[in-house]
Amino acid sequence: MTAIAPRFGPQLIRLLLVTAVLTVGLLGALAGTASAHAALTGSDPKDGAVVDVAPREVTLTFSEQIAMGDDSIRVLDPSSKRVDVAKMRDLSQGGTVRYAVGLKPGLPDGTYTVAWQAVSADSHPVSGAFTFSVGAPSATTATVPDQEAGGGLVGTLYDTVRYISYAGFILLVGGAAFILACWQRGASVRPLQRLVVGGWVTLTAATLVLLLLRTPYTGSGKLGDMFDLGGLSDVLDTKTGAALVSRLLLLGAAALFIAVLFGAYAKRVTEAEAEVEAEQDGEGDAEAGKAKADLAFGLSLGGTVVAAGIAGTWALSEHASTGIQTGLAMPLDVLHLLAVAAWLGGLVSLLVALYRVPDLERAAVRRFSRIAFTSVVVLAVTGVYQSWRQVGSWDAWTGTSYGQLLLVKIGLIAVLLGAAWFSRRWTGLLGEDAKTAKTAEAGAEAGAEADAQADGEAGVKVGVKAGVDVAEETAEKDVAEAGTAADPERAAQLARQRTALATARKKRDRDADTERSGLRRSVLIEACVALVVLAVTTALTGTEPGRTQEKEVSRTGTEAAAPAPARPVNLTEPFDTGGTKGKGTLRLTIDPARPGTNLMHVWIDGPDGKPMDVPEVKVAYTLKSQQIGPLPVVPERLAAGHWSAGNVQIPMPGDWHLQVTVRTSDIDQTTIEKNVKIG
Repeated sequence: MTAIAPRFGPQLIRLLLVTAVLTVGLLGALAGTASAHAALTGSDPKDGAVVDVAPREVTLTFSEQIAMGDDSIRVLDPSSKRVDVAKMRDLSQGGTVRYAVGLKPGLPDGTYTVAWQAVSADSHPVSGAFTFSVGAPSATTATVPDQEAGGGLVGTLYDTVRYISYAGFILLVGGAAFILACWQRGASVRPLQRLVVGGWVTLTAATLVLLLLRTPYTGSGKLGDMFDLGGLSDVLDTKTGAALVSRLLLLGAAALFIAVLFGAYAKRVTEAEAEVEAEQDGEGDAEAGKAKADLAFGLSLGGTVVAAGIAGTWALSEHASTGIQTGLAMPLDVLHLLAVAAWLGGLVSLLVALYRVPDLERAAVRRFSRIAFTSVVVLAVTGVYQSWRQVGSWDAWTGTSYGQLLLVKIGLIAVLLGAAWFSRRWTGLLGEDAKTAKTAEAGAEAGAEADAQADGEAGVKVGVKAGVDVAEETAEKDVAEAGTAADPERAAQLARQRTALATARKKRDRDADTERSGLRRSVLIEACVALVVLAVTTALTGTEPGRTQEKEVSRTGTEAAAPAPARPVNLTEPFDTGGTKGKGTLRLTIDPARPGTNLMHVWIDGPDGKPMDVPEVKVAYTLKSQQIGPLPVVPERLAAGHWSAGNVQIPMPGDWHLQVTVRTSDIDQTTIEKNVKIG
């Protein structure tokens, strides 16, 4: 069957462009909210701790299961040389996830940096670093990557390809379901064939790219490492790698399904339609219809198994595979994905059919409306369960990134359901118009029969005249056929003209259908909103669940996902050492006043406000609540009245007691004491 597509109007093009820009913008903005799902909940030594004796090993404790390699934990001395030895050891017991790495014996005093990187159970990379000191804090040249694991260009590409893979799955599964369940004749319609095949190609290509990107995404962050065969081999040994390979194998089975759907099944549908027409003429049998029904049942069963298997590759490697009640969460996640595909993929298929196919049956629209309603019910049930499982508490709805994104998704789905309500209204009007047309046709036939019986003679005259007209038209047709018999090119030209006129007539009748035009507009709005919903859903799959975030906050007392903004400490205090020229003003700054390395400046001004040169300035920090300190700092003199220290190590946040000693002569000095907030 050949279909002529209507031209896309300027309003439609503008709407699609706005939707595309909004979707890309959301992907870019939400990529920054994505965070890892496993969190470091403890360590020994603790972050910022100062110990008297060098430890034999460093242990890290995490909130959930992770995958780590032999090089996942690195310990660096103040000169940035590695001091960890031997292989990493797994000390996990019961519900506690703990790993350890040994250290070289006899480590000297100073500040040591621990850098770690791993992959959480739901496939997302995690990384971090902290410091501890032996004896006393010291300057350190150890550096750790500024870029978080899974971030940068590679992280953006990975998130984008994940979005594309979801879209391909929806088009593949939803398009095939629309054909089998709603409009079987669509198996021979070229636009729908391209839609389903395009979904398969998109999902297959995206899966291959994801497999190649796993090495830089969970490791170095360098795009060139995606072609590292050694890294690819390591990826294949992971849960995520196995899931991606399984998806590729299932897509091979999906390719066979598509070949049968658009080959043998499309042929059987055409034969069955011809058989129905023959039966109406009293010449057919039911053999073709039975063969089509058997093949449709086999395709439906096999397609459902393959679609569920592909959906399972997500459920087995992402959110549903970790946390509580995984045995129930994974099957419900598969059901959730299938319902999404049936609804949104069928929606896109309906949109393509409404715009690209002139003679879409009204019954197909009504069947899809029922399937969409069922899908929404399934989504509501599974979505409520997933929300409870991932959010955990009412406070997490507004207090965590996951809860906030979920609220955005719920709002978008509400808009989508509103557009779907209008679509159902238009679908109902299509049904009413069909019934009205049948009633009018029956009434016209009855009226014509009554008129014929009442006006017999007039009917005879009209019949004679009609017969003459038909005879004349037949004669003209015979003449035309006789004229074209000798000219095959003319015959072919006339055939093309008749086909073009018939197609134009169908298009004109379709465009004049007010109900169908309204349905096209509402379905288009649904599809555009669905694209944005898919972008938010993709971001949700890469965001730490609210339940995990709250657990991390309760254990550590701080929320690493939302650190407090850095605020430098500024202190101005007068002093008097009691001797000659012993009065002045002390000004001190600590920047950024956060745990870790800080920059400290001290200025000494005389009573006249000019720089005052003094023999010595000493500073000490004490955190009394944790019994840490005093930690001495000896700043260097930069100029008259100006002292500075560039590597002030502050182990942890808290209310630190600051002591600044100013000596103005050999015997005259004073100590200024103030409490300052760090972190």
